[in-house]
Amino acid sequence: MALKIKKDDKVKVISGKSKGATGKVLKVIREKNAVIVEGANKAKKHEKPNPKNDQGGIVEKEMPIHISNVMVVSPKSDKPVKLVRVVDSKGKRVRAEQKTKVVID
Repeated sequence: MALKIKKDDKVKVISGKSKGATGKVLKVIREKNAVIVEGANKAKKHEKPNPKNDQGGIVEKEMPIHISNVMVVSPKSDKPVKLVRVVDSKGKRVRAEQKTKVVID
């Protein structure tokens, strides 16, 4: 299944404990159909000392959100929109808003 959400897209969380939060997609996890959104669905994790964090301790980090719980935000209106695939003038398939057919990319 082709995922309509890509890394660096601006998305809005539409359900769950972080409902209403907007942020950039940091990572797409295809195996789980999930995304990690900057600033949303944060959890506290205990970490052992490692080269990045000498002391270890409790770290707050973003956890995955199922892809069905986020929507891409339109660059023009800053509102969540549905996406469809359309063929542009060069014959290439691109993502576009469903209602206005404005290309997102």
